[in-house]
Amino acid sequence: MKNICEMPVRTLKSTLLKREVSVRETASFFLDRVEEKDHVIKAFLTLDRDRILSDADRIDMEIKNGKLSEKSALPGIPVALKDNIISRGTRTTCGSKILGNYIPPYDATVVSSLRQEGALIFGKCNCDEFAMGSSTENSAFHPTRNPADTERVPGGSSGGSAAAVAAGFVPLSLGSDTGGSIRQPAAFCGVTGLKPTYGLVSRYGLVAFGSSLDQIGPFGNSTEDAALLLNAISGYDPHDSTSARRPAEDFTAQLNKDISGTKIGICPAWFSSGLDPEISESVKNSLAKLEGLGCTIVEINLPHSEYAIETYYIIAPAEASSNLARFDGVKYGFRSSDHTDLETMYRNTRTQGFGDEVKRRIMIGTYVLSSGYYDAYFLKASKVRNLIKQDYLEAFKKIDFIAGPTTPTPPFRLGEKTTNPLEMYLSDIYTVGANLAGIPALSMPCGKTGTGLPVGIQLQGPHFSEAGMLSVASALEAELDGA
Repeated sequence: MKNICEMPVRTLKSTLLKREVSVRETASFFLDRVEEKDHVIKAFLTLDRDRILSDADRIDMEIKNGKLSEKSALPGIPVALKDNIISRGTRTTCGSKILGNYIPPYDATVVSSLRQEGALIFGKCNCDEFAMGSSTENSAFHPTRNPADTERVPGGSSGGSAAAVAAGFVPLSLGSDTGGSIRQPAAFCGVTGLKPTYGLVSRYGLVAFGSSLDQIGPFGNSTEDAALLLNAISGYDPHDSTSARRPAEDFTAQLNKDISGTKIGICPAWFSSGLDPEISESVKNSLAKLEGLGCTIVEINLPHSEYAIETYYIIAPAEASSNLARFDGVKYGFRSSDHTDLETMYRNTRTQGFGDEVKRRIMIGTYVLSSGYYDAYFLKASKVRNLIKQDYLEAFKKIDFIAGPTTPTPPFRLGEKTTNPLEMYLSDIYTVGANLAGIPALSMPCGKTGTGLPVGIQLQGPHFSEAGMLSVASALEAELDGA
C-alpha cells in the first residue's frame, strides 16, 4: 500500500479489478493521507469519510459481482471534485459564503458519468470564490497551499484540485477552466491539467461563471491519467445546449505513437521580457526535445493575442454579472437577517455573501453591459474575441499544435499579489486565449526552477484535437522523464 499514491491509474484499475486490493482499502489509504497532511495543504473543503467508505463498499460489491469490469473507465478510482461542480447530497459551496451550506439535490452530468464508470467520488476541493481568481486565496474559507512549497500558492481557481493530485491525496481530480483555471494550477503544482474543447464536456451542473468560456477538465499525474479521466467525462449531453454531438472517442488511443512530422508552432511574442528566464529555458528545452522526436518548430504570429487579457476581463465579468444575479437570498443559499424590506435583503445578502473579488467582477461586468457602455466595451470585446479565434484558425492551417509557457512566473508567495488585482490577472496572460477561441489546451510539467518550483509547458490545438495533443504531450513526457 505504500506506493499506491504513485501508481498510474491504469495500474491501480487493474489492481482493483483483480481484487488484489479492495476499493475500501484504497479509499482508507487516501483518507488517512488527507487526514495526515491536509491540515497544512488545505486542498479539501468537504470530505465525508463515512460516505466515501460506504460508496467504496458498494463499488467493491459491484466489482465482485462483475457489474464493473475492464470496460468500465475508472472502477474504484478516487476522483476529487472542484467545489463548483454539483454533487447530490454533498455540500457544494463554490468557495463562497453565499453557498456555505448548500446541499444539491442532483449530480452534474460529469459526476453522473463518473458514477456510471465506477469512480469513487472523493470529496470537494477548495477554489477561488465562484472560480474567480488565480491563487485560491479568494476562497471564503481558507487559502490552499502548494505542495511543492507551502509558502506559495497552488494557482487558481482550481488550486485545491491541483494540490490534491500533487500531494498524493487522490490520483485524479476535476477542475473548471474559464481563463486558465485548470492549466495555471497544473503548472504551479507540477501535474497535468487539460481544458477540453468547448462543448466536449457537459457544463450541466457546473455552477456558471462565464458560460461561453467555462469548461470542466481533468487533473492527473500523467497525460495518460488525464486522458483516462477525459474518456469518462466527455460526450454529448442533452441537458447542455452547447454540448457537441460527437461520437465517443478514446483519448488514450494515440498515446505512445510516433509524433515525427508534427508541426509545432511557437509565438515569439510569448517569450518576451515579461517571461521568467527559468520558465523560458525549461520551455525551450522541451521544444528542443520535441525537435529531437522529429517535430518541426515553426514560428507563427497571433497578432491579436496581445489583446486577450483585456478582452477576457470584459467578457468574463459581463457573463458573471448575469450568472450571479441568481444568488439573491430568496431561493437558496445565504440570506442576510439584517433587512427591513425586499430591496434591503437583496443588497445586504449580496454585500455580506460575496467576497471582494466577486463583487469587483460583478461591478465591472454590470458596467460594461450598461446602457451607453455596451457598444464601447462588451460589443467591441466580442469582436476582438472573434479576431483572436480567427488568428488561431489561420495558424492551425499551417501547423498542428502550438507550444509555449503556461504561466509567466513560477508559483508566487501567499499574499504577494492579493493587493494588486491587475498583477494577479496577468497570471492568465498565456491561457485566456484558448478559452476565448474555444480550443483545447493542456499544461504538463517540463522542469523545475533552481529552487525546485514546478514549471509547466502549454500545448494548444485545433477544436477537438485532444487525442493528438495528448499524444504529443505523452511523447514529450517520456522524453523528459528519461532525461
